[in-house]
Amino acid sequence: MSPALIALAVAAFAIGTTEFVMIGLIPDVARDLTVTIPQAGLLVTGYALAVTVGAPTVTALTGRLPRRGLAVGLMGLFTLGNLLGGAAPTYEVLLAGRIMTGVAHGVFFAVGAPIAMSLADRERGAQAVAMMFAGLTLAMVIGVPFGTIVGQSLGWRAPLLAVAVLGCLATALLRLLLPREIPHARPAGLQSQFAVLAKPRLLALYFIAMTGFGGSFVVFTFLAPLLMEVTHVSPAAVSLALMAFGAAAMVGNFGGGRLSDALGTRRGLTAALVGLVLALAALPFSAPHVLTMFTNLLLWSACCFCLGPIVQSGVVAAAEEVAPDAVATASGFNIAAFNFGIATFSAIGGLLVAGPGIMTTPWGGAAAGCAALVASLFVRSRQPGRMPISGERSGSAARSTINESTVL
Repeated sequence: MSPALIALAVAAFAIGTTEFVMIGLIPDVARDLTVTIPQAGLLVTGYALAVTVGAPTVTALTGRLPRRGLAVGLMGLFTLGNLLGGAAPTYEVLLAGRIMTGVAHGVFFAVGAPIAMSLADRERGAQAVAMMFAGLTLAMVIGVPFGTIVGQSLGWRAPLLAVAVLGCLATALLRLLLPREIPHARPAGLQSQFAVLAKPRLLALYFIAMTGFGGSFVVFTFLAPLLMEVTHVSPAAVSLALMAFGAAAMVGNFGGGRLSDALGTRRGLTAALVGLVLALAALPFSAPHVLTMFTNLLLWSACCFCLGPIVQSGVVAAAEEVAPDAVATASGFNIAAFNFGIATFSAIGGLLVAGPGIMTTPWGGAAAGCAALVASLFVRSRQPGRMPISGERSGSAARSTINESTVL
């Protein structure tokens, strides 16, 4: 592996850890800063919303900047946001730090994938991007559970400060290892980017990304209090549950690619969404029992993260047909759709927790999955095993590209 790709993967690991580690620490943050559980949940919502807004807009505004300097600067901003959050004296300062970090996150992945491709031979560009995004998957399996353990032992500030140290390392590695000159094409202006949103086929896929994947965050954002209050497990067991969830997410991510190849986009989405809805609908019945709850978590995570590569490959294929000059832009909006779903449905989860109670959150997630299932009926299925991509890239390579849902 290229040393520069290692630097990008380290950065991706740090970003993936900081995005989701807060989920396991929401009860601690709420208690320490004297806010409600739903208010603490806004730390997840605000972060995802910052990614959603930052990815398309700030990327376009920074299109003329040198790629190496921009990547280094973004990791510097990411580090500063974590430092601000870790030292935050109030909830408002912590939220500001999370938003700052989220903006850096969105733009970094938008520019990082093309940088990774430039570091490899033309026919191996997608593999290089996959190497970078492997950092996100590793964060789900190792970074988030370990960060939760550290936070429960040393306080919720400790993981943010630890990620800030990792951010300093990533910033230094990017500065040392990235080439000084990285060729890049200037991205389309804002008007051209938003024109992609007028394509019905792409809108259907974005809606599925938002409601299918994002809908799970009605529950996932409040998984720690759900496990402790309903399943009655210890804080250490919450970390174990997050680790199991991350491992199942990795299985689902790879399984989604195979499912898409075998069944095509529409049928692959249908299979994954049916499994997701059933898993979420079963949560209220499995939650009081440890064994069934952990088993259900595995099924839920695998089906949820199965959606990422299926939607991504469908977006690239649809964009190639309806907007061939905006494939990258279409993928960028796919990232935004995933994170807008996280922001929207984690906020809805907060309303449910504050209102009828935490046990209603699985029904909210199942309802969102049903909406995605209906939308999948309007997706034209590509032929299994085939996906038209501009240039020399194959369908399997395209699935390896920007897949924020693996975090992302």
